[in-house]
Amino acid sequence: MFEKRRPGAVLFDRDGTLIRDVPYNGDPALVEPMPGAVEALGRLRRADVPVAVVTNQSGVARGLLTPDDMDQVNARVEELLGPFDAWAICVHDDNDGCTCRKPAPGLVIRAAAVLDVSPRDCVVVGDIGRDMEAARAAGARGILVPTPQTRLEEIEEAAEVADDLTDVVDRVLSDVAGPVPAVSAPWARAMGWSRW
Repeated sequence: MFEKRRPGAVLFDRDGTLIRDVPYNGDPALVEPMPGAVEALGRLRRADVPVAVVTNQSGVARGLLTPDDMDQVNARVEELLGPFDAWAICVHDDNDGCTCRKPAPGLVIRAAAVLDVSPRDCVVVGDIGRDMEAARAAGARGILVPTPQTRLEEIEEAAEVADDLTDVVDRVLSDVAGPVPAVSAPWARAMGWSRW
């Protein structure tokens, strides 16, 4: 269990966590914040908790978007959600053998280094198992925010599960690393999931 104290930084996955997941998106016009993202980030910034993005963008390696496309999308993310203290981006594919692509810990370690904090003092927020595995591998606290695309086994394996980004910030700012809650998110009930 992680100590009950505010983190040195909160590191967010991008697609499916901060913004709606549009596979291999290279079009800034398609960027749409997830519900509660603006408010959650605002609360963290007002509390002087650094915020960063840690994101896999294999579409670059696969030739599905250019680095410039990716940069334009990221610029739009900041227009809508405000500035981030760091961005750590992996543009490799699974077959490239890099140490940065989640579930490897490289992005978490890189973002923590830029922010001059220990990975152990970071919270990683994401919507899939890869995000949680990267957090574990780096020694960070991971909080899963499931979407309907999150696999049930990823939810069951997560050390901590939050209903939404508001719940994440409530936990982080109250210094609580609580137990996995009972199902309460509307999407979970709609899918007929009886437990996490």
